[in-house]
Amino acid sequence: MTATEGVTGELAGGPQPSPDPGELRAVLFDMDGLLVDTEECWFRAETHVMERLAGSRVESLWGREHQADVVGGPLERAARVMLDLSGRDDVSPDEVARWLMDEMESLVRTGPVHWMPGAHELLGEVRRAGLPTGLVSSSYRRIVEPVLDVVGRSHFEVTVARDDVTRTKPDPEPYVRAAATLGLSPRDCVALEDSPTGVRAARAAGCPTVAVPGAAPVPAGLATAVVGSLRDIDLAWLRRLVAG
Repeated sequence: MTATEGVTGELAGGPQPSPDPGELRAVLFDMDGLLVDTEECWFRAETHVMERLAGSRVESLWGREHQADVVGGPLERAARVMLDLSGRDDVSPDEVARWLMDEMESLVRTGPVHWMPGAHELLGEVRRAGLPTGLVSSSYRRIVEPVLDVVGRSHFEVTVARDDVTRTKPDPEPYVRAAATLGLSPRDCVALEDSPTGVRAARAAGCPTVAVPGAAPVPAGLATAVVGSLRDIDLAWLRRLVAG
């Protein structure tokens, strides 16, 4: 199976029981706003699309608070929110979603795309320890693939994009699929997320989940743990989290 044909990585025969309950066996990374700093790109893409919908009213209709409302969720939801705010009924949500994807793909491909603080270092430490890693994103693969071109697709045994699943975050399906592809139970896989939507998906799947809040705050008690930056944690910290 190739990256463009769906989930990358071969299914490993379903979840396997952990030999030691409480042992960390894989780390699953969200992409936008957690692994790479693409939220500014998304805001620019959303603003450009809102300009197409609302013209000069864009500044009063779309701001950071609106981005925070849709961050981490399905593109289709963002499209519906934008249509509601603009009052347009002559454009379909699917068309607005396509506009958003076109804008975002162009921005990602022209770059630059930067690592989030501490992300490259933590990913490298996990890889050197021999633990499997996964990328679990709500973005479509046409957005995920250019990012993988930048950060290195060899870092990940499995990648799950929006078009690889029937239901995306906050549904647990993306995390359940990533763990199953690795042959693991979600409870043995730490998930790293930056949005409430992503945290809900990972927790519903059964993953111990670390939140690094970005464009939207993460409500207290939603994640297993909350940190200010990936620079604040390391592999030993993640192992203690799962063991605890």
